[in-house]
Amino acid sequence: MKKKILVSRLYPNAGIRLLEKEGFRLTMWEKENPMTQVELIEQAKSHHALLCTLTDRIDRHFLDDCSHLEIISQFAVGYDNIDIASATRLGIPVGFTPDAMSEATADITFGLMIAVARKMFFLHKTIINGRWGYFTPTGNLGFELKNKTLGVFGLGRIGIKMAQRCKNAYNMDIIYHNRTRNKAAEKLLGATYVELDDLLAQSDVLSVHCALTPETKEIFNCSAFKKMKPSAIFINTARGPIHHEKDLTRAVLAGDIWGAGLDVTNPEPMQPDNPLLFMENVCVLPHVGSGTIEARNQMSVLAAMNIIEFYRNRQVPHIVNPEVLES
Repeated sequence: MKKKILVSRLYPNAGIRLLEKEGFRLTMWEKENPMTQVELIEQAKSHHALLCTLTDRIDRHFLDDCSHLEIISQFAVGYDNIDIASATRLGIPVGFTPDAMSEATADITFGLMIAVARKMFFLHKTIINGRWGYFTPTGNLGFELKNKTLGVFGLGRIGIKMAQRCKNAYNMDIIYHNRTRNKAAEKLLGATYVELDDLLAQSDVLSVHCALTPETKEIFNCSAFKKMKPSAIFINTARGPIHHEKDLTRAVLAGDIWGAGLDVTNPEPMQPDNPLLFMENVCVLPHVGSGTIEARNQMSVLAAMNIIEFYRNRQVPHIVNPEVLES
């Protein structure tokens, strides 16, 4: 009997075709809106595997109700929507799609940095609102990025690509803070490891690329922003809950930092009346870091291959909890 795979969203065909070619029986959720957890549980009960994404709540309740699942493959590089401990306890391997979106997300991060430095989103709105007036020599001034210092919180795949862009384009000095030092990146970028307080104090642009964990949740709060330069830009393209959004709002309003660029918000989606959306030094995007044809196709392929390789040879090429397969 061919295995039944529940596909929770309309993912790119690049991966879906691979699953179909392998002979799996696919159940596609074809609505634009995601399933509720009740719907997801009900659907998953009659399937062997699940292809899901960040909007699917795979918590302990879901996993206990669907403990029969043989593999979960996540269409994302992050997996904080999945209770990994519960999945591991139940012996369910969890796959993910690392590096597929690194270039795309680094591009978004780099673009947000420039957009904030030059107030691009705000100035675009002045045209829409009919407020493009006379040339004013001292009005709407931003600042240049050449020879500034980029601080990276989480110098992994995406952080390295962002740092390379900044170094090559603007000759920026690179400093970073990780749980463990990245010696290879230090050699590649000439990057300097610093303690968190030094990262906050020295960065002209502070770019967040870490995973969301209990340790990093809302680590960028009022205390952190007060340690930053009043001329600094804060950028988060990782996970929204890594920053405390009300504290970030206060920090920009108070002039503790210059501004912020966000592709992720806390919570998501952001409400349309959020004050950050109306600040001239803030640029916000609706979590589109991986939003390129190339990245989404590659994510689809990697998510599919996690399932295919599991059923071919009991291996998952990109796995969060490898101990499940080792036991």
